[in-house]
Amino acid sequence: MDIHPILIALRKHKAGTLLIALQIALTLAIVCNALFIIHQRLDRLSDVSGVDESNLFVMVNLWGEQYSTDEAAAKIEQDLATLRQLPSVQDATPTNSYPLAEFDWDNFITMTPDQVGHTTDAAYYVGDSHFLRTLGLKLIAGRDFRPEEVQNLGMRQSNQPPVTIVSKALADKLFPNGDALGKHFYAMTSTPLTIIGIVDTLARQEVDSWSAPYQGQSMVVPFRLAEPWGLRYVVRAKPGQLAAAMREAPKALYAENRMRIIPPKNGLLSYAQVRANAFKRDRGMAILMGIICVVLLAITGAGIVGLTSFWVGQRRRQIGVRRALGATHRDILNYFLTENLLISLGGVFIGTVLAFGLNLWLVTRLSLDFLPLTYVLAGMVILILLGQCAVFAPALRASRVPPIEATRPT
Repeated sequence: MDIHPILIALRKHKAGTLLIALQIALTLAIVCNALFIIHQRLDRLSDVSGVDESNLFVMVNLWGEQYSTDEAAAKIEQDLATLRQLPSVQDATPTNSYPLAEFDWDNFITMTPDQVGHTTDAAYYVGDSHFLRTLGLKLIAGRDFRPEEVQNLGMRQSNQPPVTIVSKALADKLFPNGDALGKHFYAMTSTPLTIIGIVDTLARQEVDSWSAPYQGQSMVVPFRLAEPWGLRYVVRAKPGQLAAAMREAPKALYAENRMRIIPPKNGLLSYAQVRANAFKRDRGMAILMGIICVVLLAITGAGIVGLTSFWVGQRRRQIGVRRALGATHRDILNYFLTENLLISLGGVFIGTVLAFGLNLWLVTRLSLDFLPLTYVLAGMVILILLGQCAVFAPALRASRVPPIEATRPT
C-alpha cells in the first residue's frame, strides 16, 4: 500500500496524531518499567530462606517481670527443656531474629580492625548449639557450635565470641578463592571472628531493597540472648505435626510459668505467615503496578478507538469517493490499520527513549536494576497489537461506508 496519502492525511490532523503518539509513548515507558518491577517483586516472593519453613514456627515470649541476665538465662533453659519434651516438637532455640523477620541485626564486616570503609554487610544472628538443627540449616563445611562455646548475652552487653558460622554467600564474598574455613574477619569490633562452619543458605532478616546487594550474606555467633524483658523462640515441629506443635507449645510454656506474655497478635507465627508478612509490600506493589498497567492500556486503547471513530466520521465523504472509484472493503480497512500502525511506530520509538530514561531515574533514585531490552521489545509488541486491535472496529465501520456517500453534500 502507498503510504504517501496516509502521511498527507496525518499532517492534516497533527494534533490528534501527536496526542495518540505521545499517549502510546507514555504508556510504553510506564508499562515496561512497571512490568519489570512486577517481575522483580514476584521473584522475591520465592526467595530461598535456607530454613525448614514447612515445619517451623516462631513464638514471642515476654516476661511478666524483670530478671537479671543469669535469671533470664535460667528461665530460657527451662523453657527450652519444656518445648523439646513435647511429642510434636523436634527442637527449639532462642534467637534475636530469624530469616525474613523484617527486623534486623546487621554488622559491617571488615578484614582488618582498622579498615576504613566496610567490605560488606552481614545479617547478625545469635544462636546456641541447637540453632542450626532447629532451623534446618545445611552445614556444608566445618562444624557446629559446641555447648561450651555458647555465652549468655544480656542487655547492654557487647561481648564478641571468637568464632562464627557464616553463610556460603558471605564466605564467598570475603574469601572468593573458597578457602574461608578457618579464616577470620571483623564485625565492628577489634576481636577477630574465626569461621568454624559454613552453611549453604541463610537468608537475611531484612527484605527491603537496600539489603539486596548483601543478599544471603549472614553470620551466626554463639550467644544465648538473655534479655530481661523477653525474646523469641524458633521451634521446629516434627514432620506433619506443625499445627499440633503450635497448639501445644504456648500451653506448655504457660503451664511451666504463668508469668509471661505471648502476644495475641503476631506472637505465634508459622513460617508461612512469616513469609507472607515479609513480602506483603512486594505483593501489594505488584498488584498496584498490574492495575496501573491495565488502566493505562485501557485508556490508550479507548483513545485510539475514539480518535479513529472521529476521523471516520469526518472522512465519510472521502471514503465514499474512494469506494466509488473502486476501493474495496479490504482497501479501506488496510488504510486505517496502516495509518494506526504508523502512529504506533512513532509512539513506540519515542516511548523507547522515555522507558530507558524513566528506568535510569529509578536506578539512581530507588536503586533498581537496569531495564532489560526484552521488556521494551515486549512492550512495543503489546502497544502495536493494542493499537491494531483498537482501530479494527472503527476501521471495519469505515470499510462499510457505501459509495453513495460521495454524492452527499458536505
